[in-house]
Amino acid sequence: MIRLAALDVAGTTVEEGGAVYRVLAGVVADAGHPAHDTAVRRWMGADKREALAALTGTADAVAVEELHDAFVARLAAAYAAAPPRPLPGVPAALAALRAAGTAVVLTTGFDRQVADPLLAALPAEFTAELDAVVCAEQVGAGRPDPAMIHRAMALTGVTDPSEVLAAGDTVLDVEAGRRARAGRVVAVLSGAQTRAELTAAGPTDVVDGVAALPALLGVAGRAAG
Repeated sequence: MIRLAALDVAGTTVEEGGAVYRVLAGVVADAGHPAHDTAVRRWMGADKREALAALTGTADAVAVEELHDAFVARLAAAYAAAPPRPLPGVPAALAALRAAGTAVVLTTGFDRQVADPLLAALPAEFTAELDAVVCAEQVGAGRPDPAMIHRAMALTGVTDPSEVLAAGDTVLDVEAGRRARAGRVVAVLSGAQTRAELTAAGPTDVVDGVAALPALLGVAGRAAG
């Protein structure tokens, strides 16, 4: 029995056109540290302050915060120009999971400055199916640390990690799920990383997207009934 689905946001449940990584690369380049796509891809799913510090080689906390402020402002502008939307089939999948008794919590490397406006722009059919949202800044660690999954468990009263499904579109999502000892660690192919990249990280399952989760867990028919 899966009692909790801990799901990533961008590229997993929400389509935002890859804006977060374009903006991340742009902020890093403007700071004088242009990064190859391969380097940026290594930080997909990570806490964005950690990513900015690593990609610029900056250890100064004030400098990192300034970079993060620039990142937040640019991303907000990008989202205003092209609003994020739920990936196909995701609202119905979340409703099916919750109807079958599975809590749904989003986990994200975004901080609240980004996550809250992003979620506010999404339709109620999506946000109404969320039990909680956990940001990396709330737990003091980003992926692959499992702290966000652990917080999601605490918020939903789940104590046994075997009752947790962790899903995401990046290698770091998979690694966090494995470190949390989640019963199902699901890689989804709706983001920017490839099947080969994700499979190498060792998920228990690989699916096209979150829309496939009810069928994966055998709850689609029960929820519909």
